[in-house]
Amino acid sequence: MLALKKMQRRNLNPAFTFRHVKELYPVFWNTSVQMVRLIEETINNNLQKNNDQNREEEKGGGHSNNNNSNIINIADWSNRATLDIIGSTQMDRDFGSLHDPNNRLVKEYKKIFSDPPRWAQILQLLLSTLAPKLIPHLPFKRDRELREGREYITAVSRGMVQEKKQQHKNNGDRSADILSVAIESGVFTDESLVDHLMTFLVAGHETTATALQWTAYILCKRPDIQKRLREEIRANLPSISDPAAPQITANQVDSLPYLSAVCSESLRFYPPVPTTMREAARDTRILDTFVPKGTTIILAPTATNLDPQLWGPDADTFNPERWMGPGRAKSGGAESNYAFLTFLHGPRSCIGASFAKSELLCLVATLVGRFEMELVDPNFEPEPRQGITMPPKGGVEMRIKVLEGW
Repeated sequence: MLALKKMQRRNLNPAFTFRHVKELYPVFWNTSVQMVRLIEETINNNLQKNNDQNREEEKGGGHSNNNNSNIINIADWSNRATLDIIGSTQMDRDFGSLHDPNNRLVKEYKKIFSDPPRWAQILQLLLSTLAPKLIPHLPFKRDRELREGREYITAVSRGMVQEKKQQHKNNGDRSADILSVAIESGVFTDESLVDHLMTFLVAGHETTATALQWTAYILCKRPDIQKRLREEIRANLPSISDPAAPQITANQVDSLPYLSAVCSESLRFYPPVPTTMREAARDTRILDTFVPKGTTIILAPTATNLDPQLWGPDADTFNPERWMGPGRAKSGGAESNYAFLTFLHGPRSCIGASFAKSELLCLVATLVGRFEMELVDPNFEPEPRQGITMPPKGGVEMRIKVLEGW
């Protein structure tokens, strides 16, 4: 099994090489710009509706002061944008979710990752302890939603596999997206292709969407950082309002030290995946502790990334400066690169780490470059949603101000 996993990963690597990810920056950028333009369009439409409603109420002798036209929840936008990016770059499929808020794929993922009511969680916990065999036969709405969601996503994934295999058969498609690479390798069965595709659909959009939500939140809490970041973006990246602006390049985005530092610090401070597990393949030792074969080891980036012994006394402070200066861009000033566990390390590290970081850079740059953002509730402190990923529960509601000149 271990040898099979190694072979499969080796055959998927071409979809995530340094060179290939750099070639994807225009797609990251264009989708990010699309998101920003649609947010702006939504705000303008809301403003027009509110103005029309206010005029009607004033005609009737009433008075209205609706000031909610420029409020958005970044969770919805981030999930739709990242789903479109993973679809177009790694599956050769335009999901169109940014232009369609009722996109079924988005809705199914939203149901799967939503939190069930507290009473339902408690009831299922009790039943899983007292009568676990009974659970599959009970009419829980949550179970039905999960089953329906999985069935739909499986059907979409199977359809993409069949379509891509037919393309390969007809015209010898040699694209570098993950699906093409996997099919061309010849080491995956149809069912394993579907399983891998479903995994990459989740890992490729939910994690980056989570990172974008936390980054937006902390930038609202720290307007000083937001302002400095905006100044760097506007001074160095082409205006998204200029139709004659040249196509963005990886070098342009990657050359912004403060943008990279802010995103790295956000990924350290709010790792999208809070914990992960590994199993010891053989008897071994970690420092002075014997670890027998088969032992499950829990790794917790949420703890390691904030450990003062690794990061210093300001480990629990959001400080992009720690990533700036000679030799700090990858370590954040920590004594060891292994202190930063967001993407793990070694041969079992996240295969899409550079993809996710690059995507986040473009999403944050366009959002901050065009908008000034503040929390609707200045005292809002989001509760992390518990699950495979850990986004802010309920998202982050922000008041947006469109800034001209970029």
